[in-house]
Amino acid sequence: MKIIKKVWGIIPGFAISILIAVVAKTIESLLLIHIVGASVIALFIGMIINHFWRPDFIKPGIKFASKKVLKFAIILLGASLSVGVILSVGKLSLMVMVFTLLTCFGGGFFIGKALKLNWKLSNLISAGTGICGGSAIAAIAPVIDAKDSDIAYAMSATFLFDMAMIILFPIMGRALGLSDMAYGLWAGTAVNDTSSVVAAGYAFSEGAGDFATMVKLTRTLSIIPTVLVFSFVSLRIKRKEISDASYQKVNILRLFPWFILGFLALAAVNSMGMIPANVSSVAKDISKFLMVTALAAIGLNTSFKDMKKSGINPMIHGFIISALVVIVAICVEWCMGLV
Repeated sequence: MKIIKKVWGIIPGFAISILIAVVAKTIESLLLIHIVGASVIALFIGMIINHFWRPDFIKPGIKFASKKVLKFAIILLGASLSVGVILSVGKLSLMVMVFTLLTCFGGGFFIGKALKLNWKLSNLISAGTGICGGSAIAAIAPVIDAKDSDIAYAMSATFLFDMAMIILFPIMGRALGLSDMAYGLWAGTAVNDTSSVVAAGYAFSEGAGDFATMVKLTRTLSIIPTVLVFSFVSLRIKRKEISDASYQKVNILRLFPWFILGFLALAAVNSMGMIPANVSSVAKDISKFLMVTALAAIGLNTSFKDMKKSGINPMIHGFIISALVVIVAICVEWCMGLV
């Protein structure tokens, strides 16, 4: 009876999260230019609803969607990631990505310290900027137990910069006289969300758009080592916090984010070519929809007041890191003789 009661308690909030996800996907499909993804749309719809209406009976379902469903979506995401994609794009993008990722997490660490941001919010912004926007933020958030308000703020910072880059990148690319390949490599490594990369890439040329999209797919693979690193960082911090609070023996098995093993296992199996392309594609679509559902729930659990308390510093952090990535990416291309 307890299980049935618990399931019935989850349904209302979970159903509303799914409904918001459907609306967000519909809005995304109706956009003439895909400048914003369904994840961001769902997040803001959820926050708007939360501002005006937030009954207690939907809270269990919101928690289930924002925690459990998000973790399952990340596991399924592994089925669409393959190391073989790297070979189709070549070493050029890897060279640029190494430097941009070092800029994001290395520079982000010091900028976050200077702006006095908590390490979780700082690294979520860095991950969104350095890897792939909302997907990276959503993947890392449960690993480090980030607050919903931190996730919302990191998504917002990434989204606002992407909107500016869609307009500015084609203008800057033409002013610099970049070739389709050089521009595609630049946009693919410096613009955050996939939909924004596509918009910025094809605004320059079809060839640049194709190459930018391939580079972006390769860049997404860096989720794998990043999530793994953060899982161990978070584990170490949790152990220290518990040890400081009491002298009881720390159970590492209870602290470890086990869903990461499922994510890594599927990524490894897919890299070996053991998952058919059509199955991988379906898994990716399901993963993306569940991620949108989870972000709708996160929006329903986040108020504008919570974000306001964080002040302007997270946005400044996002702007500085994003600007540095743009500069570093084009400088690396110049050193490689592509500009």
